[in-house]
Amino acid sequence: MASIVTLTLSPALDSATSIARLRPDAKLRCSEPRYAPGGGGINVARAIHLLGGSALALFPAGGPTGLHLAELLVAEGVACQALPISAWTRECLNVVEQASAQQYRFILPGARLSETEQTKLLTTLNELPELDYLVISGSLPAGLADDFMARLLQTVAQRGARCILDSSGEVLRQALDIGGLFLIKPNLNEFAALTGESVDESDQLLRVARSLVDAGKCEAVLVSLGPQGALLATRELSERIIAPTVKKLSTVGAGDSLVGAVTLKLAQGAGLSEAARYGIAAGSAAIMTAGSELCRRADTERLFAWLQARS
Repeated sequence: MASIVTLTLSPALDSATSIARLRPDAKLRCSEPRYAPGGGGINVARAIHLLGGSALALFPAGGPTGLHLAELLVAEGVACQALPISAWTRECLNVVEQASAQQYRFILPGARLSETEQTKLLTTLNELPELDYLVISGSLPAGLADDFMARLLQTVAQRGARCILDSSGEVLRQALDIGGLFLIKPNLNEFAALTGESVDESDQLLRVARSLVDAGKCEAVLVSLGPQGALLATRELSERIIAPTVKKLSTVGAGDSLVGAVTLKLAQGAGLSEAARYGIAAGSAAIMTAGSELCRRADTERLFAWLQARS
């Protein structure tokens, strides 16, 4: 199987708790906290591990929170390499109000990387013994050098690796302007914001997606459509994949599960169409789990078999 590395530039130590009711200016007594690794690329690597594959999670980490994050990954059996930095890794907080069953997610900014740390990260990536697929997922910390993304994608290209990007906004726009991406995976809102065009209809969505491919900005576009599935566009094919109907418990982790499953199938030698179906199966499986739990392998395989039979 081809090697997979995930890169998370803004990792997080995620803590979760619950309270009876949210009230201002009061001491809110919370339940025992639960901790989990967080950050786009880290969750992609975790999903790959849950699906029976292997990926190396590469990320900057600093302070006790960074150490705790790495320890949690090791405990899960996820291969990881933490780049030491001076700033503490951020901690994000999820709070469930028991009275309403509403979830509140407090997302702190990612730890800044010094110029030396940015260069060290790129050097580390370039010196990895194996790199066939690189998944860049999640937000970027403030303070990155203007040419950081260009240097990052150049490093990937020099290694002959395929780059999969799951991000949004200026990060996605900048990466597409640089070019050299293998696959991008925006959701519908992110894709509309990127292109500035209406993509309410399938034919409009396909036309805009194909225009990115035809312009050489990437080789494939996979737009996730939530419960409606996804649209896949390359030079050779275009396909709308309908998601299976499942009981929704939580959408947290669905996107990371999708990307992890797609990457795993590609690394195993599958084509994009089959990989996209496996990704939709994993994303749907994640929706069936509560809280921030990712996809379960048994659910993913069952849903994938259903999608394959329909195809």
